[in-house]
Amino acid sequence: MPEENPIVAEQFEDAQQQAEAAHLGMWTFIATEILFFGGLFLAYTVYRHFYFDAFVAGSRHTDLFFGTLNSIILLTSSFTMALAVHAAKENRRRAIPFFLLLTIFFGFAFLVVKGFEYHKDIVDQLVPGAHFNPQLPPAAQIFFWLYWTMTGLHGLHICIGLGLLFVMWLRARRGQFSSTYHTPVELTGLYWHFVDIVWLFLYPLLYLVQRHA
Repeated sequence: MPEENPIVAEQFEDAQQQAEAAHLGMWTFIATEILFFGGLFLAYTVYRHFYFDAFVAGSRHTDLFFGTLNSIILLTSSFTMALAVHAAKENRRRAIPFFLLLTIFFGFAFLVVKGFEYHKDIVDQLVPGAHFNPQLPPAAQIFFWLYWTMTGLHGLHICIGLGLLFVMWLRARRGQFSSTYHTPVELTGLYWHFVDIVWLFLYPLLYLVQRHA
């Protein structure tokens, strides 16, 4: 049977207090993730200041097509995730798993595109190390070290998000979410939007540095 009333843990007075605590916990977690990525962004800013020409050269060797395509994919996934949350709040139970599945599809599509891009990067010798592309200045290795680190960590967050989305999809298929109980879907949506926003910062930093010049 669908779960109309959420189970309230004993430390909470009611479902509303439990939901507020869950939201606070998620926002606290996101704040720590912002600090984590913020350190990488700070490192990027400092090294870009000292090695600007090398960063420009490195950015021009990233694949703008793949980066732009993945940006479109993630923005679309944010839209379908928002539709899933909206469907839960409106008690449209059949629509919830549909929009969650669409979001999962776009998440996997992002990883597939990134896989093709990584393969091209390896073929083009854009991996820092002994076999780094000799046509690029040595300092460009710093750019690509940050590129692989930041996009790799972002991809890891995408994988975690896909795991959460899959669990939400299974629960939605069982009719466990409704207008009176949708906090897990909403919190998963917050996490997914955060991951998408991180990419919107990575995209211009890694793909658009003085590309027009």
